[in-house]
Amino acid sequence: MSETREKKSEMSDLTWAQERLQLNIAPKGAAQFVETRIGIAARALGWKHSRAKSVWYADERTSIKPSELRRIEEVTGIAYGRRELRSVEALIARADTLAATEADEGVYSAFAAAFRAFIGALDRSGTRGE
Repeated sequence: MSETREKKSEMSDLTWAQERLQLNIAPKGAAQFVETRIGIAARALGWKHSRAKSVWYADERTSIKPSELRRIEEVTGIAYGRRELRSVEALIARADTLAATEADEGVYSAFAAAFRAFIGALDRSGTRGE
């Protein structure tokens, strides 16, 4: 399970959505006033201003739909990052398979281990589009 999914399961979907709006879609540098930032988020997501405002403030009466969560993932690039991570993991698995079939396993397996560590460091450092 990725760190993003773990974080998401530890908090409510609404709280997760609120953080994505405030930190990724309309961060502090996007505009001087919060209302303007809410408007930026609404436009980016294709939502009404009132809907974005409810999510922004995590109004307890608000329930967030799965389609809205997917839209947030699309806009923030999280979905793209997950696809890229799966692609890299597949490449690593292929490299491991090649390393096991080659005569000089040491070189290939060391390279695969180093590459895996590098990707893992990127994954943990929050460079996945969050």
